[in-house]
Amino acid sequence: MDYVNLGRSGLQVSPLCLGTMNFGPLTTEDDSFAIMDRAHELGINFFDTANVYGWKLGEGITEQIVGRWFAQGGGRREKTVIATKLNGRMSDWPNDQKLSALNIRKACDASLKRLQTDYIDIYQAHHIDRDTPFDEFWEAMEILRQQGKIVYVGSSNFAGWHIAKAQETAARRTFNGLISEQSHYNLLTRAVELEVLPACEDYGLGVIPWSPLAGGLLGGVLRKIDRGRSASDSMVKQLEKHRDKIERYEKFCDELNEDPAYVALAWLLKQRAVTAPIIGPRTLEQLEGSMRTLEIELDEAALARLDEIFPGHRTAPEDYAW
Repeated sequence: MDYVNLGRSGLQVSPLCLGTMNFGPLTTEDDSFAIMDRAHELGINFFDTANVYGWKLGEGITEQIVGRWFAQGGGRREKTVIATKLNGRMSDWPNDQKLSALNIRKACDASLKRLQTDYIDIYQAHHIDRDTPFDEFWEAMEILRQQGKIVYVGSSNFAGWHIAKAQETAARRTFNGLISEQSHYNLLTRAVELEVLPACEDYGLGVIPWSPLAGGLLGGVLRKIDRGRSASDSMVKQLEKHRDKIERYEKFCDELNEDPAYVALAWLLKQRAVTAPIIGPRTLEQLEGSMRTLEIELDEAALARLDEIFPGHRTAPEDYAW
């Protein structure tokens, strides 16, 4: 595994990040343990989770699964760069959500308990909180850092101007600020190219794309449906919306003799500021197959062909003005 720095930080992570969102709801605990063990064997040291994953209010089921895996020992915690997130609602009470100093304190302690660890490598704001000033946000994060409960801070689903404001506020406070941004980014969803990616590049944030396969649309969906595999109603609707592009994409992947899922991930690794797409395997086979991504070399002609199928954006304002 060739490890890479997350943004401008000194933190070295694998170029694929293991997403744990399926652990609990779709993947059993035993299978989740097997996937995490195999990820380490393959050299993947970067895991992502969130306090809301598991989708039962306040329980943090996925963090608990990761915590019980850590508790087995064998260097599991020490070898893992664990990133978790806060913002989502964890109870019916008003202060158990968002990014107030109070919730940051409470949510961090709760995640530490569920994860069975005494520190979080990257503590991420799962979404922007428009009601909390960045000075309050950073003061709370500074305290957690001083207490040794977190090492780095990241963001997720921030706009470009949110990143700029966060970083300028942190700089004024002589704090390191954000080292990463998790954004919705894939061949079909490229709006972050307007301002988020340029902001991350300028401020030195590593981008961690979520939903890199567009919910499965970029994972060879046509051939799966043709083979009689089930698809959700929402997937069918999205497929009909993008069918022409998906047909052209899968045909191009056939020309490359590569699986569409791995081409989509390989494309992300070629994009500005991107450090590690988040893969969310439900099975060992899916995890192991994803490693093919790191062997795919997309040349300029291939990248141009993908841009032709899925047009992207230039940096703002040139994308829409002179």
